[in-house]
Amino acid sequence: MREKTLFEKICDKEIPATIVFEDERCLAFRDISPQAPLHILIIPRKAIPRIGQAQFDDENLLGHLLLTAAQVARSEGIADGGYRLVINNGPDGGEAVPHLHIHLLGGRQLTWPPG
Repeated sequence: MREKTLFEKICDKEIPATIVFEDERCLAFRDISPQAPLHILIIPRKAIPRIGQAQFDDENLLGHLLLTAAQVARSEGIADGGYRLVINNGPDGGEAVPHLHIHLLGGRQLTWPPG
């Protein structure tokens, strides 16, 4: 049996996190190493290692994650000023935890290109 990822442990409340939103399909919590004044991670409860391994039957869940990110941005007061959503895929893409997650970044002017 494989070991749970850090994010699965957060979903199961085995590791504490500052949760800002949760429902039956996903969880949103503050990043412990923020890269912007507002940095929230939106993760599915379903263990999908990365976006490149999502399946066609994950389509509704993926849409739900994006809509949840927009909802959290509104509730955090950054929707009008703007924000960035980032999904890293694999080590070269900056992925640190092998569990699909969306970074919601905002609260300041973000530069381009990012990294």
